[in-house]
Amino acid sequence: MRDTDTTFSYDVTKVLAALPHRYPMLLVDRVAELVADERIHAVKAVSFNEGFFQGHFPGRPIMPGVLQVEALAQAAGVLAVESLGLSGSGKLVYFMTIENAKFRAPVEPGCLLDLKVSFVQKRSRVCKFAGEASVEGRVTCEAQFTAMIADAA
Repeated sequence: MRDTDTTFSYDVTKVLAALPHRYPMLLVDRVAELVADERIHAVKAVSFNEGFFQGHFPGRPIMPGVLQVEALAQAAGVLAVESLGLSGSGKLVYFMTIENAKFRAPVEPGCLLDLKVSFVQKRSRVCKFAGEASVEGRVTCEAQFTAMIADAA
């Protein structure tokens, strides 16, 4: 467990150490700010080379909303791992619920997707989060979600 007054930032190497996800499912490129037990601000650089743009949609590439929610969940996973001291423990953070998801604006190639997630409730095995994705200050997606901490096997 970390001191809540301490702020962290992660490069992609530290993100890879905190999350089990790998390309093409890794949707967090770096952590701009992490305040343990409180909140995280992570960033996804959205590239035209992302595989989903080939089919979503030809001629009008837009990042699928479900992947925006997944990116928020991955940011929450980094927050939970850091806050609960789970790094190297073999524990994973699994989705349990997604609530009140709203999609406000399209996310297009070439942008930086800001992912801001905060704890709503934190227990040893179940955590609730509120998340908001945005591009240049314009909200693209928001959702509340719950995750469970469990063994990988």
